[in-house]
Amino acid sequence: MDNYIVFDLEWNQSVRGKQKSVVDFPFEIIEIGAVKLDDQFHMVDEFHRLICPQVYTQMHYMISEVTHMSMQELKKRGEVFPEAAKDFMKWCGEGAVFCTWGSMDLMELQRNMAYYGMENQFPKPLFYYDVQKLYGMFGRDGEKLSLDTAVEELEIPMERPFHRALSDAYYTGKVLEHLGKVFGREQILAYNSIDYYQLPDNKKEEIRQVFPGYSKYVSRIFPSKEDAMIDRGVTEMQCYECGRALRKKVRWFTPNQKIYYGLALCPEHGYLKGKIRMKKVDDTRVFAVKTLKLTDEEGASKIMNRKEDVRKRRVERSRAKRHRKREGKGGEGS
Repeated sequence: MDNYIVFDLEWNQSVRGKQKSVVDFPFEIIEIGAVKLDDQFHMVDEFHRLICPQVYTQMHYMISEVTHMSMQELKKRGEVFPEAAKDFMKWCGEGAVFCTWGSMDLMELQRNMAYYGMENQFPKPLFYYDVQKLYGMFGRDGEKLSLDTAVEELEIPMERPFHRALSDAYYTGKVLEHLGKVFGREQILAYNSIDYYQLPDNKKEEIRQVFPGYSKYVSRIFPSKEDAMIDRGVTEMQCYECGRALRKKVRWFTPNQKIYYGLALCPEHGYLKGKIRMKKVDDTRVFAVKTLKLTDEEGASKIMNRKEDVRKRRVERSRAKRHRKREGKGGEGS
């Protein structure tokens, strides 16, 4: 039987700003809170630890304002991170299925483990449930809301203060329990998320997953966006309903070098729209997350019109550039 571990973290950061942060360690965890749910999403246990920071030993004013924690309290009652993290992983148990509000907590937990030289015990790839995303999917058109807004909308009794790890884990668990009751556990559990901390090392490890209504692909790391966009695995469009490789009606294009759009036509299932997000690993290296989704004539027209708008803007920029160049040459000769 799976244990659903709903957890939340609070962390501190450099009081001197991002530029003074330790490389690959922007946030230092100062609190872990979690609730354990059974296979019916009923709470059966709780976990809580305060952590005494070793790197960012001054409390950032924003963290203090939000959490109402003090450095004195953490130094007096907190454990060192490796001990707290080890206890947490042991408490989670085998077969743990992790659930969070948003996508950051799992990444920061692994990043803190790496900083302290701890073994990464999470599977690769790591699938989890983003309750914030689930709450948005089921009734909010994908809108991402804050946890306190969701709790207020669902009229969950606000028995605990927000912005503390155990309290936020508790409320996240209550939201998940509500979603399971209203929409059914099977429907909710069909939409897991993929953690991006441990990325595929090679083409064989690349992730391809089909969800109800769309498919997702996560690539290995590429030296640049240009390298990613000449890779067939990144750019191919395949119907997730029948598996057929499709010819593109609109080749991949981008309005901003971060997101690429494309369109294909399946003879059996209709138009398939694609989106590729380029996500940074460091200053130059990237990985690609591609989402494919069937759409109708209206959705296909939007992709076509968007490409035409991008083309027009490029033409206008090119004309303006040539005009400035001519003006510059005219000024030199006068």
